[in-house]
Amino acid sequence: MTGSATQARPHLPLRPLWLCRVCAAPWPCATARLALVAEYDHDRIALRVYLCAVLHEAVADLYRLHPDDGPDPATLFARFLGWVPHRQLGP
Repeated sequence: MTGSATQARPHLPLRPLWLCRVCAAPWPCATARLALVAEYDHDRIALRVYLCAVLHEAVADLYRLHPDDGPDPATLFARFLGWVPHRQLGP
């Protein structure tokens, strides 16, 4: 197999639905969360800033799709930011 064939596809959002392009779970899915924590391992503040920006985009998209019964703000917060580890492990 070639290198590209053995690499897993990244779990990225499908906009404007904000579902994972690979597993169709609400994004960020479990795999995307693991990848984001690994990518931002040394800068959790930058991870939170990134996720705040993505949350802002997701809110706009999801409310545009469902203007009368948009998603619950607390649910969106938990989905996009509530899962981020508060402390970095190690020294």
